[in-house]
Amino acid sequence: MGAFILIVILVIILLVLMTSIRIVPQAHAYVLERLGGYRATWGVGLHFKVPIIEKVARKVSLKEQVVDFEPQAVITKDNVTMQIDTIVFFEITDPKLYAYGVENPIAAIENLTATTLRNIIGDLELDETLTSREAINSQMRTSLDIATDPWGIKVKRVELKNIMPPKAIQDAMEKQMKAERERREAILRAEGEKKSTILVAEGQKESVILEAEAAKQAAILKAEAEKQKRIREAEGQAEAIRSVQKATADGIEFIKSAGADDAVLTLKSLEAFAKAADGKATKIIIPSELQGIAGLTKTISEVAQYEKPEA
Repeated sequence: MGAFILIVILVIILLVLMTSIRIVPQAHAYVLERLGGYRATWGVGLHFKVPIIEKVARKVSLKEQVVDFEPQAVITKDNVTMQIDTIVFFEITDPKLYAYGVENPIAAIENLTATTLRNIIGDLELDETLTSREAINSQMRTSLDIATDPWGIKVKRVELKNIMPPKAIQDAMEKQMKAERERREAILRAEGEKKSTILVAEGQKESVILEAEAAKQAAILKAEAEKQKRIREAEGQAEAIRSVQKATADGIEFIKSAGADDAVLTLKSLEAFAKAADGKATKIIIPSELQGIAGLTKTISEVAQYEKPEA
């Protein structure tokens, strides 16, 4: 019997010792109380407490936490009632203040978020509320961080998850957005037509310029061809005249070398003048020294024509 009691006592002592050992995991903290008063804050590792006298009053998570609150009814400056729900990101920086600062920290943060949101939205109109989310988030984070600092809570970020205006306002906004989209579409269509017209006009302009350039080039080439033709005709005529004159000069030289007298040479010169005129000249200027011979030649020709019938 005595041995059994001893075993029971040893088991009880062992259980008490086991319950006195605490291991605090990573990113957590334990708040320790002795006889109902704050004793210490345990960090990560192995810890021992005095049985019965000391106890772990609160286990606190040091991780960043996210709380999604229900939508809150708020009224804007222009008296529009809407529903806004928020998300708060926070972490506990002081486990002691968190344990003893406020009775229910999450409920306190929710109520504080609602009142802060109403104060901020009350100074804004509907359009400003819908377009100023970043500013609202920043103001709420600053206000909540200051208010929760005595509770050992650090507010990291606040986000407006959803803004829900009344149904009538939503319908009006949708109509306005539809009208705006149609207006932008009309503007874009008009801009496209304008650019298309400009491009067509520029293309026609380029075509006219190219046609004018082509006509100009053709006229230049035609004039150049006509010029070349006239140059060749003139060169041909000059070459023909030079050939005739050369042949005449060669004939005269031949006659002279054959012993012909001056009268014959003179006659050959006259023939050369006649050929040079080629029947196209209306007037031939004969040197004075050849005029006598020319008269003599005419007289001989007339006498020959007169005597020829009698034969």
